[in-house]
Amino acid sequence: MSEQPEQQHDIEELKSKFLNREFEERKFDIIADETVEYAITCGETGGRFIDPEHPDFQAPATYPSRLAGRATPEDFPDLGGMGMDAGKGVEPLAPIRPGQTLTGKSHLHDIYTKTGRSGRMIFLVTRMELFDESGTHVANSDTRTVIREKIK
Repeated sequence: MSEQPEQQHDIEELKSKFLNREFEERKFDIIADETVEYAITCGETGGRFIDPEHPDFQAPATYPSRLAGRATPEDFPDLGGMGMDAGKGVEPLAPIRPGQTLTGKSHLHDIYTKTGRSGRMIFLVTRMELFDESGTHVANSDTRTVIREKIK
């Protein structure tokens, strides 16, 4: 007979309280040397990503995945387990160019569960929307965190 958890977190309640509520705004200076180093590390060979003199020089499309802030709002409850990286996703909307200062605005985009061999896992998707100085939405960067729920 398997042991039943004493209490599980109410996911619908977490969604209603925390989804789509902006909880952080952060500035990021995009620096040419850093975008080039990132591109080379990722195996990028295209001149527009590794040559600052290229007429279309820009950061690789996945560059926003390295821009990070808080994963959850300060008032988000402790779910009782250790958070682990469950993946990243980037939606590029416009080129990101060195010399820009981007503003990242973060919110919880999704909260969902899956049940595995070790019990229920809670997934948090934090979305950072990135805007350039003129207010153009240049990218969305999603960070997924998985927490194996531990019941207290």
